[in-house]
Amino acid sequence: MAQARQLTHTPVHSASAQRLLLGCGLLAGPVYVTVALAQAFTRAGFDLARHPWSFLALGELGWIQTANFLLTALATIAFSAGLRRGLSTGRAGRWAPRLVGGFGVSMIGAALFPADPAMGFPAGTPDGPGAVTLSGTLHMAVGGAGFLCAVAACYVIASRLSREGRKGWAIYSRVTGTLFLASFAAIAGGGAVPGANLAFVTGIVALWSWMSLLSLSLSRRATA
Repeated sequence: MAQARQLTHTPVHSASAQRLLLGCGLLAGPVYVTVALAQAFTRAGFDLARHPWSFLALGELGWIQTANFLLTALATIAFSAGLRRGLSTGRAGRWAPRLVGGFGVSMIGAALFPADPAMGFPAGTPDGPGAVTLSGTLHMAVGGAGFLCAVAACYVIASRLSREGRKGWAIYSRVTGTLFLASFAAIAGGGAVPGANLAFVTGIVALWSWMSLLSLSLSRRATA
């Protein structure tokens, strides 16, 4: 009788754990974007049109963005575990969780290796590109790798959703991946070009919105 009771409750517990992990993906983006924007509009000398959000980890209040990186990274990694359960089989089941997890790990790297001060931020920094350090180089390297993982995850998940007949979701995932890739290419190729940084902000918000909505969709399927 005890064994039968255990077998009855195991799927329920498994579904609850899956919803909890997917919930991390639902909250990660809104929290990250809210905290970053709150700083962007209040930190002295920060210009949303010129300075990437990574710069917020610099200066006396930089610990706020560093914590934002780390907490969002852990939530994203937790989401990747929920994604593994939600997709479970096929190429997407194998690769999407790894790619999303890689994106999360890259955020830990971005927190550990801050960007180099430049373009007048933090306050008191000379205007211009500034000196390139090992920390700044590693920040760009791990960040770029993580961004490419996120783009690849969009495309892998889009293929899975297309095969399932969820054409709208498949198109949305591909558009998100393409938009984010284009915005990343814009800032990587010419961050000083007017509009490039704002385009990247748009790409970031689009990516996190996609992840939140995907988390919500998979969570509802786990409940059904």
